[in-house]
Parts: sequence; C-alpha cells; structure tokens
Amino acid sequence: MFKIGCHLSSSKGYVHMVEETLSIGGTTFQFFTRNPRGGAAKPVDTDDIGRYNKTASENGIREIIAHAPYTMNPCAATENLREFSLNTMTDDLARLSLTPGALYNFHPGSHVGQGADAAIELIAGLLDKLLEADAGNTTPVLLETMAGKGSEVGSKFEELRRIIDLVADSSRLGVCLDTCHVYDAGYDIVNDLDGVLGEFDRVIGIGRLKAVHLNDSKNPFCSHKDRHEKIGQGSIGIDAFAKIINHPALRDLPFCLETPHEDISGYAGEIALLKSLRNE
Repeated sequence: MFKIGCHLSSSKGYVHMVEETLSIGGTTFQFFTRNPRGGAAKPVDTDDIGRYNKTASENGIREIIAHAPYTMNPCAATENLREFSLNTMTDDLARLSLTPGALYNFHPGSHVGQGADAAIELIAGLLDKLLEADAGNTTPVLLETMAGKGSEVGSKFEELRRIIDLVADSSRLGVCLDTCHVYDAGYDIVNDLDGVLGEFDRVIGIGRLKAVHLNDSKNPFCSHKDRHEKIGQGSIGIDAFAKIINHPALRDLPFCLETPHEDISGYAGEIALLKSLRNE
C-alpha cells in the first residue's frame, strides 16, 4: 500500500484527522504534538484515542508521524532551554505510547554560539536521558534531515550518524528524510537519487530511514534556504518525485506532504497526482 498523506491540524482530535485523511485519499498523516510555536499540549482524550485506534486500523492507517514543536532546541546553549526540550519530548512520548504505529519526529536543533561538535554531544546526551526514562515505550524517535540554514544541526548525514553513535541505546532512533531539506543541503536527489541513498546507507544505514517528508523546493540546489514548494512546482520537479516514491529503498515508507496550501483540499490534488505516478 502507498502510504501517502499530509500534515494536518490536531485541534479536533485524532479521529477527525483520520476522517480528513480519508477525504483527500490519504493513508497516513502527520500532526504537531502541540502548538509548534509554544504552549502546553491539550489534555489527553482517551476516548478519542480509543476510537482513533479502531478507526485507523479499520481503514488501513498503520503509521503516522507526530512532529515535535519548533520551539524546542535540544542543543541550546542554556540548560533551561535543553530541559524544556527534554520535558516536552518526554511528555510527547508518554502520549504517543497510546497510539501504536506513531513515529516521533524532531529537528535536531541549532548550535548558535557553541559549534556543531558541542551541539551533537548535547543532542545525544538529551536522547540518552529521554530514552532511558522512556524505556518501556517502543515509539521510534526520528532525527529529521535539515537544509543547513543558519546553524542547524543535521544537514549532513555524518552529523546524524555521530548523534546516533553517541547514544548508548540507539535501537529506537531513526531518520526522517525531507526532500526539500536534503536538496537544499546539497544532496542531489534530482540527478543522482541512487547515489544519495547509497551515501545515506553507507553513512547512517538505510534501515534507519523510517519516513519521508515530500516537499518541492522554492530555491535552487544547495541553497541552504528551506522553503517548501508544491510538488512539481519547484526546483526538484515532478520527474524526481516519481523516482522517489517508486524507489525500492523508499516505496514502503510513509510519505507526508508539508507543501504550502491554504486548506487540505489542495493536498487532495497532490495526493492524486502522486498516486498517478506510483507503480503498483
């Protein structure tokens, strides 16, 4: 089954997100675990979650992506900001233990004022604490590939590998590959997709790749800008996306759109387009 969907608002609950996903022809979806710009998460609605688990199973939705808020910076220079990230992630994972099939995705952070090496050690240290405290959970934790804007950590596969290597028990760690981000970071998925995935396998291991964010790019190759565009309307182009969604190393993963639309009706057209390009 082609696992394809988009980012949705979680404001009306899990069951509503399933209904929206089905209405646009999707089979997976992504949502923020809480307000991406700040604020506490809503109280857990166990009735909604129970109905979601049943509805999702009945409709073939097996994997979904829960995205951590942008306000986190796991490698912040100040301890209180790192503690905020740890507390947020700990609470998120506790909630996600109630939804089997969820993948927890987060941005590694920014190394302002301290450099990438120190930041990588801080991220790994935070993950050590998180995974040790959350040992009874099985939710995979995904590091997202980044575009390299400013002082972002994670625009190089080697940086993600170093984080993984420094974590004592990395068995739950994986990677979410964002097509706009890797293209803007300098990985040529347009002209050398096999080469990029081969490098990913050599550096990180293809088995760590658990999800894909499908986004075209408003900017040219290796621009380090991170501005998403609708599928086929940016510098990556429709032919590259046809290869991405059909590649043997990727085709069974969940694909989620984060492209710019005013409402979810725009995603219906993109999902239909991608389905037409899919070899089944």
